[in-house]
Amino acid sequence: MKLYLDGHDYKYAVEQILLALFPEERPEYCASFETCSGLAAASRLSFGKVYAQAVTVIRRGGEETRGISRVRLDRLGEKLAADRLLQRIIKQSFYKAAERFLETPPVWGSLTGIRPAQLAVAALVSGKSKESAKNSLIRDYHVSPERAELCIDAARSAVNIKQSLEPMDVALYIGIPFCPSRCAYCSFVSNSVEKSFALIEPFVQVLLREIEAVGGLVNAVGMRVIAVYIGGGTPTTLSETEIEAVMRTLEKSIDLKHVREYTVEAGRPDTITEQKLEIMQRFGAMRICVNPQSMSREVLAAIGRKHSPEDVLTAAKIVRQNGMALNMDVIAGLPGDTTEGFAHTLDTVLSLKSENVTIHTLSLKKGSRIMLEGTLIPSGADVAVMLEYAARRLRESGLLPYYLYRQKFTSGGFENIGWCTAGSEGLYNICMMDELCTVLALGGGGVTKLVSGNGRIERIFNAKYPREYIMQKDKLNDKTERVKEFYHAISLQH
Repeated sequence: MKLYLDGHDYKYAVEQILLALFPEERPEYCASFETCSGLAAASRLSFGKVYAQAVTVIRRGGEETRGISRVRLDRLGEKLAADRLLQRIIKQSFYKAAERFLETPPVWGSLTGIRPAQLAVAALVSGKSKESAKNSLIRDYHVSPERAELCIDAARSAVNIKQSLEPMDVALYIGIPFCPSRCAYCSFVSNSVEKSFALIEPFVQVLLREIEAVGGLVNAVGMRVIAVYIGGGTPTTLSETEIEAVMRTLEKSIDLKHVREYTVEAGRPDTITEQKLEIMQRFGAMRICVNPQSMSREVLAAIGRKHSPEDVLTAAKIVRQNGMALNMDVIAGLPGDTTEGFAHTLDTVLSLKSENVTIHTLSLKKGSRIMLEGTLIPSGADVAVMLEYAARRLRESGLLPYYLYRQKFTSGGFENIGWCTAGSEGLYNICMMDELCTVLALGGGGVTKLVSGNGRIERIFNAKYPREYIMQKDKLNDKTERVKEFYHAISLQH
């Protein structure tokens, strides 16, 4: 699509809404709207005495449409808030202009961000009723009633958690970027053991040093660790000895007496053993993630998973025998799957009485084998049927949505939703996704997110790949000093 911007340079906002509404198009810029050929859009932003107004004109052939959205100038506030509101009206005007050209309106309307529930959180915190917040999503952002309802449910969980947090509460994430093999849909930073076995031992040694350093940081700043999440990759790719070393060092280095939730993402059922789970339970793990993704042999083979459906059942049984809660993930839209096959997967997961079930929508990532090989996948319409079935069956089984997020290039433009039984909300998931407290991230690819409580967020990135992470071992002090400076600045403000 040809684009022309007038009166603003919010390119990213325009490109976001363009890709959400016209996923087959790519942005190209023109010197003027008159010179734009084919499918073209002009996005204009102007300021009057009372309002800032965004106008989008979309033209295709001889047909031209116009969308208008505006915001009062007295709502703009300081620059960060102003930027968000101006980008919002730009997207809304683009959506209104594009409606006539869309075969099927997207279920998320003009919303393009990762965290759509944050709008509902803000509305509920400000005192709006559930119905008012829901209607605002439908009316102002063109969100479908079903997605608006999901947003409100997730927002209510976030509000409840937010009210339970203390100012110095933090969550801890430990990233283990190794997997037994690489899935066809994956572009995460994870190395298959087949290619990187020699890196595991030195990686673990550096991780142990980082845990010790962060322990000193937590004590120095006066933080309270309330949630621990060991993720990846697949942490249970490590041996029993390595898992014990990580968890023992964590226990020795950091005060965990305030921890309300301790999760280990075991992920691949074929990496789970009774001995590993016994170690995890002994060191305080409360939840174990067993992620079948599908219960179809054919689909598992298509995505490069080496476990069988029977392995999932065995892993879930072992988790229960060790007295821990069960989290499970499935993916809608996998290669070779059907609406009937997805229904079978979900029904099997529900029969295991998992306290927490996350329904992911397949995300078409550039570096994945699915994209590189042009693998056939279910249509967006089929994915919609899968997600509708999931929502109905999960609610019938007593589970409710408690957090959701979106990714780029998902099949059908859908979302990822965590469902849980009452009282089993994933504390780490909510804190991380809704940015309710600081997340200290250790290990490969970890992103520390420092949250001030007044809207300021700062990020610190660990090296992505195991080899780079091992080489950065002498820079651990730089990270801890930055965190201390952040909290020192907050203390001065108060």
